[in-house]
Amino acid sequence: MLTGGIDLSVSSFAQGSIVGIPNQVILTIILFIIFIYALAKTTLGRYLYGVGGNEEASRLSGIGVTKIKLMAYGLSGFLAGIAGLVLLSRTSSGQPSAGSGYEMDAITAVVLGGVSLNGGEGKLHMVVIGMLIMGVLTTGMIMCGINDYVQQFVKGIVLILAVAYSEISKKIRSRMIVTE
Repeated sequence: MLTGGIDLSVSSFAQGSIVGIPNQVILTIILFIIFIYALAKTTLGRYLYGVGGNEEASRLSGIGVTKIKLMAYGLSGFLAGIAGLVLLSRTSSGQPSAGSGYEMDAITAVVLGGVSLNGGEGKLHMVVIGMLIMGVLTTGMIMCGINDYVQQFVKGIVLILAVAYSEISKKIRSRMIVTE
């Protein structure tokens, strides 16, 4: 049966749960476990870190950089499609503006989790911590009735501070290595 153009089975995914845990949370946990394992234990995961960290060194090591980048972009697109379906099931609407603003939250959560914007650094399990911090921050600001523009400003400041911290700590680490 269709509700507002969306099949009821699709929208029921958002309301469903298993043992009291929402379906979206279960899907996220499963995907994180798969990708934590894949990045840590597979050759593809090591290649992804290598290409992200130093593309030229990876190329000189015999890694097919173009192939790895295409796989990374394809996988990103696939995961974005899954995220779109989850959002579709939550909102029961296929509006193109649904979810706008989430990209800034995602980038901030990833940087808070210690992933370098330059690539090649970071652990996926730390991104979960960044996601939790962003979730608490967003929920707290909503519960306090803070204006949307102020929320975006605060999140932007958090992102700037996280990037600054990452860059400063990287410089400190590089100085420590040089002096040893």
